[in-house]
Amino acid sequence: MYSEDYDGANAHERSGEDIYSKPVRAGKRTYFFDVKATKGNDFYLTITESKRRVDNNGHFAYDKHKIFLYKEDFEKFTEGLEEVIKYIRANCLKDEGRPAGGGFADVEFEEL
Repeated sequence: MYSEDYDGANAHERSGEDIYSKPVRAGKRTYFFDVKATKGNDFYLTITESKRRVDNNGHFAYDKHKIFLYKEDFEKFTEGLEEVIKYIRANCLKDEGRPAGGGFADVEFEEL
């Protein structure tokens, strides 16, 4: 069995019930923030990066990368993300003339 067949056969098993979805378009990429529920009514977040590309046959295809984030990790994940974004804004974006606010980091993850 090829990995694509394996992925397709188990996709239903891995995917929980969709509760809420928020797509965010950012240039050539789209990010999907999806709240899902397990059979036991436990909630988790999947963050998917999707980027459109052209394959060898000239058809559009999508590269996708996914992170599963469980409720017990929300606080630590949010703290780490906020710290890294603050660092980038303070140390890496000074010369690019970008405004201090209004970027992708203005998302409140507690709302998810």
